[in-house]
Amino acid sequence: MKRFSLLFLLSLGVLLTLTARAAAPVLEKKNLFEEKTAGFVSYRIPGIVVTAKGTVLAYCEARKFTGFDWGEIEVHLRRSTDGGRTFDAARQIAHLGPRLPRNPVIYEHESAKSVGGPDEQTTNNPVMIADRDGTVHFLYCVEYMRCFYRRSTDDGATWSAPVEITQAFESFRPAWPWRVIATGPGHGIQLRRNGRLIVPVWLATSRGSAHGFGVASVIISDDGGATWRGGDIAVPNDKVTPGTSECIAAELNDGRVMLNVRTRAKPNRRVVSFSRDGATGWTKPAFVDALLEPVCMAGLVRYPETNGAARSRLLFSNPDTLDRADGKGTPGERRDRKNVSVKLSYDDGQTWPVSKLLQSGPSAYSDLAVLPDGTVLCFYESGRDGAPKTAKPWPYAFITLARFNLEWLTDGRDTSAPAARR
Repeated sequence: MKRFSLLFLLSLGVLLTLTARAAAPVLEKKNLFEEKTAGFVSYRIPGIVVTAKGTVLAYCEARKFTGFDWGEIEVHLRRSTDGGRTFDAARQIAHLGPRLPRNPVIYEHESAKSVGGPDEQTTNNPVMIADRDGTVHFLYCVEYMRCFYRRSTDDGATWSAPVEITQAFESFRPAWPWRVIATGPGHGIQLRRNGRLIVPVWLATSRGSAHGFGVASVIISDDGGATWRGGDIAVPNDKVTPGTSECIAAELNDGRVMLNVRTRAKPNRRVVSFSRDGATGWTKPAFVDALLEPVCMAGLVRYPETNGAARSRLLFSNPDTLDRADGKGTPGERRDRKNVSVKLSYDDGQTWPVSKLLQSGPSAYSDLAVLPDGTVLCFYESGRDGAPKTAKPWPYAFITLARFNLEWLTDGRDTSAPAARR
C-alpha cells in the first residue's frame, strides 16, 4: 500500500511537471489609462507592483491640462484583485493636502506654456514597494523638490497621511548641490536578506535645463519606512555618463543590487552599477551592450525562483531601438520611442539571450512585476502611428497592461511556475 502511494505521488509529480512545461503561451493586453479621458489630457509615467497577497497596483501621473512634465499633475491608482484581469476605477492617491509652492527653477528654463500657472502643482514620479509583510510603501515628489511617504496595510485600499522625507536627500548636497529631485520612477525593492527598502532616485543641478545635469543614487530605509537616508552617488554626470536620470534597481542572485540607469551617453546603451549593500560602494558604471538606450525609462524586475529550482532570472523592458524618424541623430541623442520589448537574463544581467517584441510602433516608458503564479505584468505607454494634427508617431495615447508567461516570452523554452515566495 505504501509502495502504491509512493508510486502514485511520483507519477502525479511527473504529470504536474509535464503539465507545467506544456503550458500554452499567453499574451493578453488591456488599456488601463487613455489620454483625454476623465478630465485629464494625458497619463504618463507608469509603475506597477504586486502585493504579498497578490493584489496588483498600477499607478501613473495624471496630467490635467498638458502632457508636459510640469503643471497640474496628480498620481492615480487602479487596483486588481484577480491578477490584472479586471481593475477598479482610478483614484487620486498623492498629495491631497495643502498645495505647495512651485519650484522656482522652472521659471529659469521653461516657457509658461510648458510649466503651467503659478497655482498649479506638479506631483510626480510615483514609486511603490510591495513589502513581504503585506505593507505597501509609496513615495512621490512634489514640484521635483520635495519628497513624501505614505503606506498602506490593506493592499492599497487606504493610505496613511503623507510624511515629508525630503531630508533624506540632504546628504547628497555636499557632492551634488541639487535643485531638482525625483524618485524612480517605477518601483523600488526590498532586500531578501535583511528587509532593507531601496528606492532609486536621481538629482539634478538644473544646468542647461530644469532637469539638466543629474546623477543617480538611492534612498534607503532599514526600519520599514519610518526613516529614510541617502546612499552614495552611483552614476555621476560626467563626460562618460552625461545626462544621467531615471533609474531602476534589482537584487541579484548573490545579494548584490544592480542599478540600471538612463543616460545620454554616446554608446546609446544602458548603464549599470553594482553595490554589495544596495546603498554604498557602487562599482564603476558600465555600459551593457545588449541593452539599447534610446534615452527613455526602462523596467527591471527579478523573476522569483520557481518551486524546486533556484534559477536566477532578470526581466528588462524598454523601447528596443536606436532609430530616428528623421534618419539623423548623433550618439547620445534621444531616439524614437517605439517597439517596447522584454528581455530575459539567466546570469544576473551579464547576458540577455532572450528578447521579444511586446508592442510594435510608438511605445515608451514601462515597468514590470510578477504575479504569484509566475505571470509577468508589463505596464507601459503605448500610442498611435500619427498624433492628431501631426504626422509624427505618438507613444503616449494609452498606458497598457500586458499579461504574459515565460512560455510566450521564450517561445516555449522556459516555463512559468508558481513562484517560491521568501
